[in-house]
Amino acid sequence: MSGRREVRGAVLRQMGLPAPYAVSKPLRIKTLQLDPPGPGELLVRVRAAGLCHSDLSVIDGSRPRVMPMVLGHEASGEVLECGPGVADFSPGEQVVFSFVPSCGHCNPCAAGRPALCEPGAAANTAGTLLSGKRYWHGDGEGTLHHHLGVSGFTEMTVVSARSAVKVDADLPPEIAALFGCAVMTGVGAVVNTARVAAGESVAVFGLGGVGLAALLGAHASGAHPIVAVDVLPAKLELARQLGATHVINARNEDPVAAVKAATGGGAHHAIETVGSEVVLGQAYAATRRGGTTVTAGLPHPSKMFSVPAVSLVAEERTVKGSYMGSAVPSRDLPRYIALYKAGRLPVDRLLTHRLKLEEVNEAFDRLASGEAVRQVIVF
Repeated sequence: MSGRREVRGAVLRQMGLPAPYAVSKPLRIKTLQLDPPGPGELLVRVRAAGLCHSDLSVIDGSRPRVMPMVLGHEASGEVLECGPGVADFSPGEQVVFSFVPSCGHCNPCAAGRPALCEPGAAANTAGTLLSGKRYWHGDGEGTLHHHLGVSGFTEMTVVSARSAVKVDADLPPEIAALFGCAVMTGVGAVVNTARVAAGESVAVFGLGGVGLAALLGAHASGAHPIVAVDVLPAKLELARQLGATHVINARNEDPVAAVKAATGGGAHHAIETVGSEVVLGQAYAATRRGGTTVTAGLPHPSKMFSVPAVSLVAEERTVKGSYMGSAVPSRDLPRYIALYKAGRLPVDRLLTHRLKLEEVNEAFDRLASGEAVRQVIVF
């Protein structure tokens, strides 16, 4: 087994620094020490890592995490070394990371809902791996925390084997990375959480990486009509290219009225991906009687959402949360990748920028402004 390695990574010491991030530089590129993998763990050379709004939510403080932290959770890489007891992985294999490690034994895992793994959630909150250990050291901070069991903005990382899914070796790393969050979350919200059937109407509120992935999932599921809602014309145009039958600029018109008009009274399924309680309220109002409103966004913990209580009964309405696309990663990622290869899920259209690690702060400015969909650091 290898010893401790020197690894360059992006460290967040303090949440809430002001934008522009190109100036305040919340992420600092540092040379850190990384411990070798322990039992049930993998050492992985990161090949590509995507920038997600969940990362931005940690940077701006709306998704509080323990500090200091090696950031990044949407990534792919090559297994370099397997710790003791690892039987399902071998060096040289390509993996995509899952940002909730699943223990396989708690009640949610036993019920087939690994996204709700209780030990996995506790480890993510504590900034450790599933084992409870932290393997990052240096930068004058002593031991640093892991981000969602991944810490993907690094040249190498150690993860629980339960945070990794083997994928096809011929899948380009920068495309593979997108399946770890944007695709798993967005497509899963449609397929697993909403369970959209062919011919049902879908409205997607918010066209970031997750929202556009949800739109791709709705199109692949045979939904009709598909209504895309955002405030940026460029994203609305991309949504139309990706299968939206109607696009609504929420700055120019009432999105609730427009969705109802496009769907004949309201969508069967409204998917909210913005992480705004206001937008979630709009999505609920735009859902038809008997319909389902799914939220995959992550608002600040202090924000509250309210609905007319009687509508839940009198209109048989459903509101559902979707975390990690309600996914079973080892089941879903191979399926989604097969759909991508068949041309049914053009995930590559979400990739708008390829970056170097040193460009990460400027890239988060682009993400915050809505200029980018998915940006990927390529190592």
